[in-house]
Amino acid sequence: MERLPKWADVALVPLISLLFAAVISALVILAIGKDPVEALNTMVTGALGSAYGWGYTLYYTTSFIFTGLAVTVAFHAGLFNIGGEGQAQLGGLGVALVCLAVPWPHWTVALLAASLGAAAFGAAWAAIPAYLQAKRGSHIVITTIMFNYIGAALIVYMLVDVLRPAGQMDPATANFPKETELPTLNHIPGLNLIFEKGVPANVTLFIALAAAVAVWALLWHTRLGYQIRAFGKSEPAARYAGINPFRIIMISMLISGALSGLMSINNVMGEAGRLVQNSSEGAGFIGIAVALMGRNHPIGVVLAAVLFGFLYQGGAELGLWTSIPIELRTVVQGLVILFTGALDQMVRMLLAWVFNFRAQPRAA
Repeated sequence: MERLPKWADVALVPLISLLFAAVISALVILAIGKDPVEALNTMVTGALGSAYGWGYTLYYTTSFIFTGLAVTVAFHAGLFNIGGEGQAQLGGLGVALVCLAVPWPHWTVALLAASLGAAAFGAAWAAIPAYLQAKRGSHIVITTIMFNYIGAALIVYMLVDVLRPAGQMDPATANFPKETELPTLNHIPGLNLIFEKGVPANVTLFIALAAAVAVWALLWHTRLGYQIRAFGKSEPAARYAGINPFRIIMISMLISGALSGLMSINNVMGEAGRLVQNSSEGAGFIGIAVALMGRNHPIGVVLAAVLFGFLYQGGAELGLWTSIPIELRTVVQGLVILFTGALDQMVRMLLAWVFNFRAQPRAA
């Protein structure tokens, strides 16, 4: 197959994949007797048509940036970390323990400590599958899947038997102290002129964007990043060049787990103000689609996270204001994953044929 121009590989392939997903989604909506134009209008208006809608879209975007970056780092090391869901939930446990353990004087100090706790717990949960892969040859996909379920069970145990306040029926921790409450975008000078109403998007959005810059700098502008990418391209060649496989696998997965864990400062600390069951809300799995859609590059991950934030918020608006079921957003997400992942090669072949066909008359 002819190699595509870089601009087509980076921009055109994802856009066409997204277009295919949109067309099939429209056909699904028609099949259930609904109007796809009405659905699109409701989603766009609800997610992007107001500052309030943008506040929710950016809240979901923040979580997806963290988990998308987590998948990206592991991918460049040749590892498929699909344990972001469990790592994010354990990150939430780290946030809860930090926020409840100390009477923090100000949210800035609490945020720094909670970020360290979230990253440490997420990294620790990723370290075990990483060690099993590096030392025992256990496949990272299988072990990270298993650890998602183990992590969920551990969180249930902690919430029901350890952290639940006496007399409370709800399996959740106590509310975090008011001093740990993070400013939302409507409380930030300058942004409060745009976001006049209360929104869940908070200062962790800027931490997520900073993490994207940090991942870009790590992977493409450091020696460690070069070793990670070299190892991911060819493990035998990396070994021959003196790169330690155990070190790269462990470091890559620790960074990946830490990024997944950091997601919890957005929803556990920033939005809920306590740790509840299923706090990650599926963002660990959506991070896989975000990384695929973003071509495993931090800039692409940020853009793809905005798209999935739109789908999440727009899907909620569908369920609220129309008779179209909210589960449709899951269908759309699945179709985006299908075309950007499983059928990615099909789109590339179609584009390669088009480019080759256009080049033939000039060659003649």
